[in-house]
Order: sequence, then C-alpha cells, then structure tokens
Amino acid sequence: MAENPLLELQRYGQSFWYDNISRSILRSGELKRMIEEEGLRGVTSNPTIFYKAIKSGTGYDQQLKELFSRDDNLTAKEIFYALASQDITEACDLLMDVYKKTEGDDGYVSLEVDPHLAHDTEGTIREAKELFHRINRPNLMIKVPATLEGLPAVEELIYEGVNVNVTLLFSVDRYREVMDAYLRGLERRMNEDRPLDSVASVASFFVSRVDTLTDRYLEEMLADADDEKASKIRSLFGKTAVANAQIAYDVFKQTFSTDRFLRLKLKGARIQRLLFGSTSTKNPTYSDILYVQELIGPGTVNTMPDDTWRAFKDHGRAERTIDRDVQSAYSTIEELQTLGISLDEITERLEDEGVRLFAESFDALIGLIESKRQGA
Repeated sequence: MAENPLLELQRYGQSFWYDNISRSILRSGELKRMIEEEGLRGVTSNPTIFYKAIKSGTGYDQQLKELFSRDDNLTAKEIFYALASQDITEACDLLMDVYKKTEGDDGYVSLEVDPHLAHDTEGTIREAKELFHRINRPNLMIKVPATLEGLPAVEELIYEGVNVNVTLLFSVDRYREVMDAYLRGLERRMNEDRPLDSVASVASFFVSRVDTLTDRYLEEMLADADDEKASKIRSLFGKTAVANAQIAYDVFKQTFSTDRFLRLKLKGARIQRLLFGSTSTKNPTYSDILYVQELIGPGTVNTMPDDTWRAFKDHGRAERTIDRDVQSAYSTIEELQTLGISLDEITERLEDEGVRLFAESFDALIGLIESKRQGA
C-alpha cells in the first residue's frame, strides 16, 4: 500500500493541521480518526468555520436550548463562546497525546478573539487571556490578527505565557514585525527567569488570497499590453502567492538562526513556526494542491480544509520544496514591481479585507444565534 503523503510531510519537518471544527466531526469520531490515520497534528478555527458548523445540522441545538433557558441576560457573543469553548476543549483533549508526544511542539487547537478587536490592543489582550484561562488547556492557541495594533498584544500575551496563533498575515515586512514581537515577549520572560519552554506560537501566513488579488491586477494590465508585455504578464499568473510565502520562509530561517534567538533557545524557547493558511486553491485552472505542494519544509505547518487535505492525500508528493529555488521567488516579486504592481499595496488591502470579512462572519454568527434564540 502506498504511503500516505500527509504522514510523509512529517519527515520533512511539516505538520498537517485541519482548518475546520464542528461538533459532528468531534462526536462522530472523525477527528480522532484523522489524528490516528492521517497524521493530523493540530486544528484551526475561525468565525466562518463556526458559522457553518452551527448552521448545518442539529449538533448544537441541545446546548443552545440549555443556554437560552439558563439566563436571559446572556449575550449572543457569550453564548457563542460557550459553544466554541466546548468544541475547542474536546479537540484539545483529543490532541493532548500529540501535544505530549511532541513535547509541546504540536497538538494545538486555535480559537480566535472577536475580530472586531483587531485594532484594539487592550481589548485583544483582555479577551485572549480570558479565553485562554477559561478553556485552560496547555495546547490551546489564541488567534490574534497581525494588525499594527495586534503586534503589542502578541508581545504581551507571549510574555504572560499565552500561546498565540498570529493570524491574517500577508506581508513579509509585517511578518518580520510579528517575529520581533514574539522574541520581545520571550526576552521579557527570560529577564524575569520565567520558563520559556511552556510558551508556543505560530505565525499564520495567508497564501491563496495573494494570487486572487494579484491575478486581478495582472488581468487588468493584460487588456492594454503589447505582445511582449502580455507574454511577461501571463508568465506571472498564479506565481505571487507561493513566491511571497517562500520569501517569508527565507526570512523565518534567517531570524531563527540569529544570536538573539540562540540566547532564548538555550533557555528552552521554541521557534515560532511558520503556518500556511488559506491554502485551498481558488482558481480552478491551478493545481488543487498548489499551496501545499510548493511549501513543504522544516519548521512549518500547513492548515488545510477538507478538499485540500483529501486532494493532497490522493495525489500529493511529500518532498522539500519551499526553499528549492528561493532566488526565483525573489525574481517573481521583482518582475511584478517592474510592471508597476506593488505587493505592499496588495498585502495591505488583503489585511484590511481579511479583518472586515472575519468581522462580517462574526456578525453573521451572532445573528444566527439570535435568530435561534427567537425561534426557541
């Protein structure tokens, strides 16, 4: 029988996490099966995932009924976190063996703070700590957006011993700032002789959306291009996202090879692993495993939704690809610049859009709970 490529990823230092959670996959035993058979080593969630989980099926109805009848003063947000906390706690417990076997390197489950707090440093810190202590599992990660206001929150939470998944990262420059915030938090702990080995973090670098927006700019440019320029433009379609992520990995390797990190490592600190999110392929003309196949390497995580992990299991190939031709990645970004396309502008727009979309999903989720309360 052929080896499962998902399991093979571990040989190349990459962990497969699942970008999904629902009561049905917890209660049916599917999540447990994935841990045992597919090499699953972590779970990520977001408001959109919870909205779909609560909207489809009846898995949450009994708990909702109990919450509605228990206290009329509970807000829909409080009710959501009660539902989410139960799912996240169960997932943490299922992954606890992975957490223990990997000595805290893997086995994490991520829960996001309210996206409306994306530009509120103090509000983010407060809610992240509340959720972390409420669920009270060492393998819980709290997702904090990589906005400018999120950076000091990341530093403070790491300092306070909260595991952080820094999410909605699109720009390599912002990624440098995220790693710096992580290291500052650890340095503050070290200066106070607090343990470093009990704190973990990942930086979630979003991939496919970069191609979606860049390709749109290229498409507009193509309309007025002469033959020579058109040929150059066509050669760049579907190339930016992988190039951007590969450059991020190059920066990751540089940062965690410095004397600054070595001093922390000697005291037990972990690297902040680079996690690739938004890895489903949006353009049907591209490979359905493009954002997994080209981003395999040590110190990384790929969080995959259903269609993507199934596709990779079916026809993926586990091999180190992420730094096979990093010079080509830099060249791709330079070529975009010569065409007048600013990756900085693209990533800034994607960050703003990402915060807005998650906030809209969160509002839809709150609205769904309110409508269920009205119908109860």
